[in-house]
Amino acid sequence: MYKKTTGRPGMVLAAAAVAQFVFALDMSVVNVALPAIRTALGFAPLDLSWIVHVYALTFGGLLLLGGRACDLYGHRRLFLVGLAVFGLCSLAGGLAQAPWQLIAARAGQGLGAAAAAPAALGMLTTTFPEGPRRVRALGVWSAVNAAGGALGVLAGGLLTEYAGWRWVMLINLPIAAAALALVPASVPGAQPGRRERLDVLGAVLATGGVGLLVFGVVRADARGWGPLDTVATLAAGAALLAAFTFAESRTPAPLLRLGLLRSRWVAGANVLVFLAAAGQFAAFYFVSLYMQQVLGMGAAATGLAFLPFSVSLVAGTVIATRVTAARTPRTALVPGAMLAAAGLAWFAFISPGGGFLTDVLGPCVISGVGVGLVIAPVAAAATTGVASRETGMASGLFNSSRQLGGCVGLAALATVAALRTGTATDPAALNDGYALSLAVAAGLFVLAAVVAIGVLPHRAVTPDPQPAAPTKNRLEGTPS
Repeated sequence: MYKKTTGRPGMVLAAAAVAQFVFALDMSVVNVALPAIRTALGFAPLDLSWIVHVYALTFGGLLLLGGRACDLYGHRRLFLVGLAVFGLCSLAGGLAQAPWQLIAARAGQGLGAAAAAPAALGMLTTTFPEGPRRVRALGVWSAVNAAGGALGVLAGGLLTEYAGWRWVMLINLPIAAAALALVPASVPGAQPGRRERLDVLGAVLATGGVGLLVFGVVRADARGWGPLDTVATLAAGAALLAAFTFAESRTPAPLLRLGLLRSRWVAGANVLVFLAAAGQFAAFYFVSLYMQQVLGMGAAATGLAFLPFSVSLVAGTVIATRVTAARTPRTALVPGAMLAAAGLAWFAFISPGGGFLTDVLGPCVISGVGVGLVIAPVAAAATTGVASRETGMASGLFNSSRQLGGCVGLAALATVAALRTGTATDPAALNDGYALSLAVAAGLFVLAAVVAIGVLPHRAVTPDPQPAAPTKNRLEGTPS
């Protein structure tokens, strides 16, 4: 059993939020700099996308392992080590002189983030008890996470244009250092009462399965869903995850206790965040393309255009924390998902002759508030009723669902846009493809609202304490 964190809660929240900001920033800040990176390092056109994809592969593939390692070895320890690895690899990427060096650095960043991200969420859930305080803390954490992704586009454009592409990597260093400086004074190391062995077989199967699924989705994004190697990759990933499920039902100390999924809060929140991330990531991508390739806006102007979304998202999280303070996360999730769907449906009416004020500003505000109402409560829902010794496990699962949802959603909706656009490259054809994909993204948020209504309970539950000594883990949910 883990000891409760006794450090100052405000410092714990600050450290977790700053770390999550830099992870989210790193997901988007590199995108705008890709043309400059290609010119500087001599990337082949087909290899350039791996700067983005290798981070998604290592980050998404290792999240379950990172989450369980947090439970076994301590949230603070994994947070510090993961963030240090992330920072050092950011430095290596900023100093890269060859394509392979930058790709290796991006893989290392994903490794570090996979350890530190679930540790950050785990620190919050062990520091703030269930109820209004946790909802408020997760609201701040979620808002900072979303703001980091949105501001990454702006930062990438400004840094690339005025400081050089290397700063899209080096900018991570002072932010990571700030998070590291906050932790030692505020978070005493969590001490596990009973050291269990890490589930090596489960780690291999989960990492391989999620990694192959992400890799298959990445290939589908670039080559389509029909080629045999794409189908084989996706099938292999699914087979490994099926083997992982079987193995976890038989091991006494699993990487993911399957009984955790019997909780309607945990299962519903993970399905919901998968759908919401699929819609949000894809919408962010297509709106950015619409402004640049249809409206002809520059990278820096496009980044500035997302500021209303960021402000609205923060407003949505503030409203969500107040609404759910005395109620359950479900209270904000349903209207939030429907509001996000309404904003994205409005985006589906974009036109080649439109503009920022007529086609972007209004939908940004509406969808921003809606997404803000969703992202804070869904993080709280994913850890509702989870015992303290399994918060890392639940956090790793939640982050994996969000990461995989974003990858799958972006690839699937890119295929939808390509089918509508065909081989045409004129702004009108591109506009039609983007509009259709944004309409589908709106539908994903409608499905998220349905999940919130049909799966999530009306009332919260108290954590189910786990016994000190694990017993045989069965599929039907016997505690491990």
